[in-house]
Amino acid sequence: MNDFRRFASTGALFLICAGAPAAAMPQVPLGTDRDACARGDGPAFLVRIAGLKDRAGRMKVELYPATEADFLRPDADLLKEGKTFRRVWADVPAQGPVAMCIRAPAPGSYALIFTHQRKGIRKFDIWVDGVGVPGSTKIGRSKPRMEEARVAAGRGITTSEINVQYLRGLGGFATAREN
Repeated sequence: MNDFRRFASTGALFLICAGAPAAAMPQVPLGTDRDACARGDGPAFLVRIAGLKDRAGRMKVELYPATEADFLRPDADLLKEGKTFRRVWADVPAQGPVAMCIRAPAPGSYALIFTHQRKGIRKFDIWVDGVGVPGSTKIGRSKPRMEEARVAAGRGITTSEINVQYLRGLGGFATAREN
């Protein structure tokens, strides 16, 4: 019986230790604004990405004004009018959790959108690339709605979760779990 207890306690200790590094491993943000999140300099968003189809290509997070009229408008138009627009790029990491950081100009409401450009080119390819917004609603066959992309920036680092969606046949865009 002593040998069984020793075996069981050693096995339990192994399971606890094996799980510890993953839980304790900090999520290092990617993108050109990563230092802002690493230092805690806000306002900024730490965008945690889940559901990547693969680890190919590049990722992009964009920050827009929180108005339906301005959401997804061309960046040149927004900047020319003096409106908020920010974009950060990063290569998709080979493994591990994925997070990107993007600064906001001030605390307030904004709209966030994430794209996974699997071929690594700047133009979005509806047949290949993925898209996501903080809202958990299925995007379907239309562009994401601003209300689903709305986020509120505080003075510090605000965390936002995005599940990436890819084109899944006639139903449009959905996460891998919604096949």
